[in-house]
Amino acid sequence: MFLLSDRKPLFSAATLALAVGFLLSGCSYQSMFAKRNDNATAASNGVKQTVENTRTFGLLPIYRPNVQQGNFISREMVDQIKVGMTPEQVRFVLGTPLIVDVFHGERWDYPFLMKRGDGAVTSSHVVVRFKEGRVASFDGGQVPEEKQYLKLIAAPEQK
Repeated sequence: MFLLSDRKPLFSAATLALAVGFLLSGCSYQSMFAKRNDNATAASNGVKQTVENTRTFGLLPIYRPNVQQGNFISREMVDQIKVGMTPEQVRFVLGTPLIVDVFHGERWDYPFLMKRGDGAVTSSHVVVRFKEGRVASFDGGQVPEEKQYLKLIAAPEQK
C-alpha cells in the first residue's frame, strides 16, 4: 500500500469531532464554565429567585440577553378567577395556558420564568383545575401584585 506520508495524524477523527462539537456549543454549555448559585430565595409570595454567575472561569464576563418564558400572571389576574368559571373565561383573564397535559386535561399550568442577563432568575407557577368544564380550584402560589412583580424582574438601575 502506498502512503504519501509516514507521519501519524495529529488529531484522530473522534478527537476532532469532539473539539468541533465543544466549540460549536458555545456559551450554552453552562455547567462547565458558569457556576449556578443554588441558594434560591423563595419568598412567602410564591416567587422563587436565584442568581447565576455570569463570568467564564470567574474572570471573563459573558453576555447573556434577558429571556422571558411563560405567562406573566399577577395577583390582580388571579383575584379575577372564581370557582365555576368556564375555560373560555379563564383563558380571557389569564391567557392561553403554557401547559395542557394530555393525561391531565382538567389541569392548566401557567409557569413563568424570567432569566436576566445579570444572572437573576425569577420564576412562579399558577395552576387551574377544572371539573366538568368549570373551575374547581386554582393555586396562584401567592404571586405578588403587578407593581411588585415588575420590581422583581426589572433590571437594576445603572449608576
